[in-house]
Amino acid sequence: MAATTSTTQVEAITADNILRLFPDIDTSSAAFEGHDEEQIRLMDEVCIVLDENDKPIGNFSKKICHLMTNIDKGLLHRAFSVFLFDSQNRLLLQQRATEKITFPDMWTNTCCSHPLGIPGEGGAELAEAVSGVKNAARRKLDHELGIKPEQVPFDDFRFLTRIHYKAPCGDGKWGEHEIDYILFIKADVDLNPSPNEVRDVKYVTADELKAMFKDSNLVFTPWFKLICESLLFDWWAHLDAGLEKFENESEIRRM
Repeated sequence: MAATTSTTQVEAITADNILRLFPDIDTSSAAFEGHDEEQIRLMDEVCIVLDENDKPIGNFSKKICHLMTNIDKGLLHRAFSVFLFDSQNRLLLQQRATEKITFPDMWTNTCCSHPLGIPGEGGAELAEAVSGVKNAARRKLDHELGIKPEQVPFDDFRFLTRIHYKAPCGDGKWGEHEIDYILFIKADVDLNPSPNEVRDVKYVTADELKAMFKDSNLVFTPWFKLICESLLFDWWAHLDAGLEKFENESEIRRM
């Protein structure tokens, strides 16, 4: 008699079933204890919740989207990561503020945040979604680093690809589960960082960044490490010639 096997099918999250699949979603505020009031307020912003193919299926608060109790049930949202290079091809890094609820004090790329569930930042199809994250990127570069929108024109952003990753924060309460849009831009900008968002900033060459990764005293965000270990330095080498072959990738990279 032939052996038989059975598999358990996990139901995909969709706009039609999200509330049924998440009836007990964690909306508590207990995890906020001891955190900065402004950062707590920002956790009420509304993120774009996705299925695994990057199709919007609803909106939840940033708080709901970043609690590991919800992430472990499959909750996924849209994000972006900006890599801003100056005219010397140095990459602008930021060290996240101590006040940040997720991944505080860690070094990362220029700006990492989320398009919101508001007009102009969403989109179901890729072209519209890319437009939305570019608008969100200009908003957040101003909010976090004081870079005015006129210094980072919409059309100067170059969309490369999307990465899908999941990473818990060190405290176990918070984490990320994102489809992250990678945006490059080359611009000389004026900086006026918000101390509630950014602890430090630094321009680095590729070799200087590699040296930073060897320094055991420095800690980096998980998405930045993933991108650096697999993709960044090849993209960076083609910043002035050949970057177009990496642009507008339609496939989502699962990492």
